[in-house]
This record gives sequence, C-alpha cells and structure tokens, in this order.
Amino acid sequence: MALSKEKKASLVKKFAKNEKDTGSMEVQIALLTEQINALTLHLKNNHKDHSSHRGLMRLVGQRKSLLNYLEEHDRDAYIKLIKDLKLRK
Repeated sequence: MALSKEKKASLVKKFAKNEKDTGSMEVQIALLTEQINALTLHLKNNHKDHSSHRGLMRLVGQRKSLLNYLEEHDRDAYIKLIKDLKLRK
C-alpha cells in the first residue's frame, strides 16, 4: 500500500519545517499515519490478510516510538501534530 507521489509530496509540504525538509519527525509521523489509514481501510475489506495486519502493527509501533520521542523532546510540536493529524493520545 504505497502512497502516491502526489499525496506524499502534499504531506511533506504541509508538515515540513522548510522547503528542503523531508525527514523531520513531523513528516515521518504524517507519512506513517497516512499509510496506517490506507492499511486500515484495506483490512476492513480483507480481514483474513494476516501479513498486512502484521505490517500494520509494525507501522503503528514505529509511529508510537516516533511520537514518544517527539513528546519528550518538543512537547509543543507534539501537541500541534496530534491535533493536525486528529490522533488520540
């Protein structure tokens, strides 16, 4: 479930700190969230796809680790990001 180039570029543009920023915590978390949402929709229709479920759990764990790190180091950016992405925390 790869993201299209256009969708990925729009997310990078929205969450980047400057025009050359593609790997900041905010961008990585936004991209992971989009992938998680796509996989969740896929699994609603294909509930027996266990390998995709495993991949989803890996992405959720990775996003959780990044969110925890961001919360420890930049609380204001963390609060803004979870509000923008509409995540529960």
